[in-house]
Formats: sequence, structure tokens, C-alpha cells
Amino acid sequence: MATDIELPDQEDQDLYEHLRIIVDKGQSLLRIDKFLMHRIENASRNRIQNAIEQGNVLVNNKTVKASYKVKPLDIISVVLPHPPRDTEVYPENIPINILYEDDDVLVVNKEPGMVVHPGYNNYTGTLVNALVFHFQQLPTLPGNDGRPGLVHRIDKDTSGLLLISKNERSMTYLARQFFEHTITRKYIALVWGVIEADGTVSGYIGRSMGDRRVMAIYDDPEKGKWSVTHYKVLERLNYVTLIECQLETGRTHQIRAHMKSIGHPLFSDAAYGGDKILKGTVFSKYRQFVENCFDIMPRQALHAQTLGFMHPSLKKYMYFEAPMPADFEAVLEKWRRYANSDLRYEIGE
Repeated sequence: MATDIELPDQEDQDLYEHLRIIVDKGQSLLRIDKFLMHRIENASRNRIQNAIEQGNVLVNNKTVKASYKVKPLDIISVVLPHPPRDTEVYPENIPINILYEDDDVLVVNKEPGMVVHPGYNNYTGTLVNALVFHFQQLPTLPGNDGRPGLVHRIDKDTSGLLLISKNERSMTYLARQFFEHTITRKYIALVWGVIEADGTVSGYIGRSMGDRRVMAIYDDPEKGKWSVTHYKVLERLNYVTLIECQLETGRTHQIRAHMKSIGHPLFSDAAYGGDKILKGTVFSKYRQFVENCFDIMPRQALHAQTLGFMHPSLKKYMYFEAPMPADFEAVLEKWRRYANSDLRYEIGE
């Protein structure tokens, strides 16, 4: 059955990516090939050097050599070919945690650290590799080569619920629900700082101008796609807050970028600055306490806890909830103990 619905928030399918970077005022002198390696997602030094040799890197509208030292306020323009994508998915016998399955859908509780679908540097060991091993035929949508069965995605280091379609009819039906924002998705997140009240974050989300590996929130619709997250306070634990986030849209890194934009990055989220001690005391024992939490959960504190949708065949509302994973639960318990003063007393506050 043909469909004109694509997966939500598809990545750019163009053959080339065009980047414009304005160097920060405080930037120290640094070779441009090294500088661009840190600023461009999935770009090797060899790939950047080839682009420079081909004249595809301009600084202040002039070609440069790889040895050029970037200076504050330089304007760098880059045209790079996207690396070719291997769209063939190879089946692998990887165990997956299936919460529900019938002839149309599959609900999976994804472990943290598992990549959802094959992509640059991750062509094996993904959830999709496991799915194609367990199920002979999985459907695709336009622009979704290499990601059979997926109607949405979550980040590698986010744990929790994923909905998988087992045939094209159900995939079309479910994709429309995502497109129309009628799917219920709630996440649990631990964020830095004290959030005083429930609220909503919205804005146009797109690649950061300073770092292509992360997303940023803009007021300009030309710079991104509209995004909305509603959040509710569940627990305040001194220097961190446990919240529930309900997605109205499903953009790349949406919750992570939204909470960063309002000054509350996710706890232990390295990409968005949450892997540093952002709130708290100066006591060395407190610092050790937080670093122990980082060791327990070296990933963003984000869990896709609930998922609700209208079943494509049964035509009834289905609702699922995934228990919090062990690392998240352990860190949360440590903060609860801290907030309840036992640990605060021990570390000298």
C-alpha cells in the first residue's frame, strides 16, 4: 500500500551538507582541520583535509590550506559530501526485551547504550539488526531505507519504550498518529537545578551553529522545526529535579535540547553540559558524591517510560509502561538519600 507519510523528523537527504561557522571571540589559534574535526558531526580529519584540498572550505570567502590557523570571528564556509550510507541491514542474534507483540506491532524496552538503527560508524549491533534477525519481513517508509519497522526513534543512551511496526499497513497507520501528534509519549528525566513549577518549552529546533553534534533552539523557523515539550515536576532533590516530560512533537534530542535551553540540562548528559557539577556546594565530599553518580550512570538521565497509541487492527487504545532501568534507579536513590539529609550530614553540610 502506497503512502505519502514519512517518518517524523527525517534527517536531510541531500547529498551535501553546507555549513557556516562563525568562530567565537575567545577562540585560540588552532589549525583549521583540527578545529573543524571538533565542530562537524561525523567528520574525520582525512575527510576535512580532502575538502580543504578541493577548495570546499572557505575562510572569509577565501580558500585556505589545512595548516591555516583559525582566528576569532573568522567566518568559515564548508561544503562536504555526506558519507555514503549502507542501507542493507544485516541480521544479528541480539537479545531484545519485548514487552508486547502481535501480528501488527511490537513494543520493545530498549536498554541504554543500544543504537536504534544502523548509521555512520554503527552498522552492526543495533536494535534494527536484532529486529531483522527475529522477524523476516519488516516494512519501510519513503526515505527510511535501512530502518525497517521503525516509526520513531530514541537516542542511543536513552532507555525505554519503542514502537515497532511489523507490516506496511500498520506502519502507515502508526506513522499518521506520530505525524498528527496523537501518540502519547512520556519520559522521566533528572535535570540539574530546582524547577519551581510545571511548564512548557517550545521553539524551532535545529543543528547548533557552533557544534553540529547537538541541537539548539531558535526563534527563526528557517533554522529548525517546531518543537514542544511539556514538563511536570515529580520530585525536588536539593540540586536536581526529577521531572516527567510529555512530547507534543518528536524531534532529534528534543528533551535534551529543550531542558538545556531553559538552564536545566539533563544530569550526566555530556553532549549538553550535564556531566559537570552545575549546582551544589564546594565540599570535596559533595563533589565525590556527584562523580560517583556519574560513574553509576555515565549517560543522560532520560527514560522513555510510557507509550500510548491506537492499535492499527484492534482499533483500541494501547498503553505501556517500562520500569526505570537499574542505573537510573540507583542514582535517583542516592539523590533521595542526599536530599533526606543523611548523606548531607555525612559529607559535612
